[in-house]
Amino acid sequence: MSDFTSGFWNWTIGLVTVLSIAGCAILLWSQSTYRAKIGPDGAPEKTTGHVWDEDLTELNTPMPRWWVGLFYCTIVFAAAYLALYPGLGSYAGRLGWQSGGAYKAELNQADADYGPLFARYAGLPVEAVAADPQARAIGERMFMNYCAQCHGSDARGNKGYPDLTDGDWLHGGDPAAIKATILAGRVGSMPPMGAALGADKDIEAVAHYVRNLSGLAADPVKVVFGKPKFAACVACHGAQGEGNPRLGAPNLADRIWLHGGSADAVMETIRKGRTSTMPAFGEFLGEPRAHVLTAYVWSLSHPAGAPGGGAE
Repeated sequence: MSDFTSGFWNWTIGLVTVLSIAGCAILLWSQSTYRAKIGPDGAPEKTTGHVWDEDLTELNTPMPRWWVGLFYCTIVFAAAYLALYPGLGSYAGRLGWQSGGAYKAELNQADADYGPLFARYAGLPVEAVAADPQARAIGERMFMNYCAQCHGSDARGNKGYPDLTDGDWLHGGDPAAIKATILAGRVGSMPPMGAALGADKDIEAVAHYVRNLSGLAADPVKVVFGKPKFAACVACHGAQGEGNPRLGAPNLADRIWLHGGSADAVMETIRKGRTSTMPAFGEFLGEPRAHVLTAYVWSLSHPAGAPGGGAE
């Protein structure tokens, strides 16, 4: 993007800002020094001569001095602010303050305050952290801040966003797999198979076969014709549609559908494919914080006292 930037906008923004403040000052000065027209009797006229609706008369009353003084104060404040802080294009201000610097300072302070706590939890197994009430409370707040936007405040997900409470995992639900997902993110891609399968009737037959794998209602004739066509999907989903966590290929036989399990939704997935992205939080959170968040996410599908560590 640096190839498309220049000093033009910096100068333009600075000039417009200065001219706007100067214009306000000139307008205020012109109005506050205005003298009312003197009438025939030698006294200032009390009205401007403008009348609306027969009896609404515009008075020729000067602005209150306190209001004029307050307005001048705002102009002085604006000038002082722009001299000290950023606001005039690329000018950084005399104090050199930056929002990015303030943010980093807050992060450094947070690391100093809470770093030892996260470091203590980082040395414990995920199962032990999940059993700690304080750690769970911290993990829940982190989840609400960073994960609830996609997975929901109750972690039950939505169409296109996995439910984290049901024990069904695309890449494995053991602590190591969950932490790897949080740190590095995931990209799930189902390639479009419409061209490979051919006609719409073949895509529909495969869709009914896939629904039959999970015990959903399906046309038995289409199931028969769809079974041999399903061979194009075996490499990822397995011969019985059991999925493959190493590839992130979902289990098609468990009635849990990320993008919908209706015949039309399955056909659309087969025809057009699907792409889903879980962003990486490793650089933002760091290992210790990700460890606590991992424990909370793991606990959502493992009630207290349940054995942990295995992918379902």
